[in-house]
Formats: sequence, structure tokens, C-alpha cells
Amino acid sequence: MAGKSYEILQETPVYRGFFRLSRLHLRHTLFGGGWSEPIQRELFHRTSCVAVVPYDPVRDTVVLLEQFRVGAIKGGGDPWLLEIVAGAIEDGESAEDVAHREALEEAGCRLQELIRVYEFFTTPGGSSEKLTLYCGIVDSGGLGGIHGLAEEGEDIRVSVVEFLEAWRLVQSGRIESAIPIIGLQWLAMNRADLRRRLGGIA
Repeated sequence: MAGKSYEILQETPVYRGFFRLSRLHLRHTLFGGGWSEPIQRELFHRTSCVAVVPYDPVRDTVVLLEQFRVGAIKGGGDPWLLEIVAGAIEDGESAEDVAHREALEEAGCRLQELIRVYEFFTTPGGSSEKLTLYCGIVDSGGLGGIHGLAEEGEDIRVSVVEFLEAWRLVQSGRIESAIPIIGLQWLAMNRADLRRRLGGIA
């Protein structure tokens, strides 16, 4: 970080609601020395979030969610996206609290163990959102159906699929959202170890 710095010259609120949007005037140091000219950027503020890949190492299955996403309606495809469990961290909650809460609310499943995968910015070009990704060990027997909180407008179809089918959905482009792609890529690299450790697979 030595030698790198930035200065916010002005921050103007643009919108305040469930989300917040600000307009920033700022400048930052340059790799070649000195400072940039002042630039203007809009910043979408969002609290930190959590996502979970629910995985059953005994059955070698993954719990996937399908729901309507307004951000996908301009993409020319199907705005009902295949995703994994996810939610925002609310005041007084830890990332682990959110993982357990959202798994129950969105997929009707209880997490037996949480394995921390990564923490990363989702879209740092314009959003402050930072996400903690977990793999959640579950018993997928009996899971499925329609879930979500009606008061939050959630209508979530939950399916249990074999890992190889979930991976085919990634490779075919049917799963288009970055977070489940990252989670399933991690699972592809670590699945054999998880099955040996937790699934009793030799």
C-alpha cells in the first residue's frame, strides 16, 4: 500500500432507500507518480453479504435455488437464475449467523458445518459489496420445493442435483451468476477431499 493513496473531494447523496447511491468526486495517486485529475464516479453502497454452496458429501449432491432477478432482465436471456443461498449481513449478525439463517429461509436446510471459502468484492467498479463465500455441509435428503419469505417478495424454487449435473450447468452456461460459478468451481477442486473427510468415501 506504500505510495498509494486517494482523496475524496466531495460526496453527494443521490438516492437513499433500501440501497444507497452516492456521487463521488475524487482523485488518486498514479503508478508513475503524482495525482490523477479529479474524476467522478457513482458508488452503489451495499452491506456485506454471505453466500453458501450447500453440499451433501454423502450423496454428492448440491442444493440449487432458482428465482427471478431484476438485474438480469436486460441481458437478453432468462431472468430466472440458478443460484446458491445468499443474503445480506444485518446489524448485530455475523457472517456465520447469516449463512445459517439464509440456508433455512431460502432452502429449508440446516447447515451441519461451514467451510469458509473466500471473501471478495463482487463488482468493485461501482459497488461496495463484499461477500463471504462458504461451503455448507448438509443432509440433502427430503430437500426441495418452494421457499423464501413472502414479506420479502421471495419465490424460490429449490432443487437437489448431483454435483456432476451442477457442474454441467456451469459449463453449459445455464448458471450465469458469478457467485454460484465461483462456489461450484471451488467445490469442483475440493469435492474429493470433502467426500473422503465427511462422506466416508475411500
